[in-house]
Amino acid sequence: MPATKPLRRTLAALAALPLLVLAGCGYGSQAKDDGGVDIAAGAEKIDGLDSVRIGYFGNVTHATALVGKQKGFFQKELGATEAKYAVFNAGPSEIEALNSGSIDIGWIGPSPAINGYAKSDGKNLRIIGGSASGGVKLVVNPEKIKSLKDVKGKRIATPQLGNTQDVAFLNWVAEQGWKVDAQSGKGDVTVVRSDNKVTPDAFKSGSVDGAWVPEPTASRLVAQGGKVLLDESTLWPDEKFVITNIIVSQKFLEEHPKAVEAVLKASVDTNEWIEANPDEAKAAANEQLAQDTGKALPADVLDPAWKSIRLTDDPLAATLEVQADHAVKAGLLEQPDLTGIYDLTLLNKVLKAKGEPAVDDAGLGAQ
Repeated sequence: MPATKPLRRTLAALAALPLLVLAGCGYGSQAKDDGGVDIAAGAEKIDGLDSVRIGYFGNVTHATALVGKQKGFFQKELGATEAKYAVFNAGPSEIEALNSGSIDIGWIGPSPAINGYAKSDGKNLRIIGGSASGGVKLVVNPEKIKSLKDVKGKRIATPQLGNTQDVAFLNWVAEQGWKVDAQSGKGDVTVVRSDNKVTPDAFKSGSVDGAWVPEPTASRLVAQGGKVLLDESTLWPDEKFVITNIIVSQKFLEEHPKAVEAVLKASVDTNEWIEANPDEAKAAANEQLAQDTGKALPADVLDPAWKSIRLTDDPLAATLEVQADHAVKAGLLEQPDLTGIYDLTLLNKVLKAKGEPAVDDAGLGAQ
């Protein structure tokens, strides 16, 4: 399995964000703790651990975690060490849980990872692997906006001031030669910061003319009659940019590398299985999503969202740095020192054992 491959996957994005304004990575800030699956008879504990606590979001951004849990990949690799899960609705709460020791490993957008790393002076976490790329689109009302140049003068929603999509849209606007004040959102385009839960209603009512949003919000808008005017992936080399990473507490990484390696192996195996079984994987993700959120996604939203995602073991480190630069240019971020944010040693060990090429940290690994 190549380290990065296009798949029919899901996603919602939150990638490299400003340090000054941390974007929530989901809908709210509450975490829901779930129990693990049954442990196989005769299995042994890893590092003597009773459990490994894994955090992720209950949305399509985190397909690897959803499927890995639903199909038992994590528990299989952890043996008699129980895989426990906490389901989060926002990045800040997951970072808080990692800092407090409530979770050990988490699936999260690069934005809160960058913010958490910088705020702790590089002492609280490491990015140890990738999970997903893509899944961000500019969706518009086709009666009001027929071409990219028509975006000028219109009201476009982004999820939150300074979040990944907000920064990406501000950067795109600047590349068109248009002016927008980043803080107020006023200028040649009006940027309306709107929670992803609210944006579909705002779009339906006509209070916004379009939105630069992640999946599944983008597909929700299309289901309401919106048109995809631009897929952000087309703006990136090879159409790849990081949207979901795997992070770990530095303390846990230092003390329990075998457990971390087991989770990474499960992640790589899950991505491989998803590619080989896309329809079954999509159903498994939606089943887990229903358990986590109380509601599965309808087919007219899930299907296009799933197709727009690329799952990847590669964290696409170079794109994280570019996204941070975009935030700096927008005036929302002081230039961060990201040196040491990555430790891909165990991931590359797992990939090597499977005969796959190593992935690169873009010079941002521990020195």
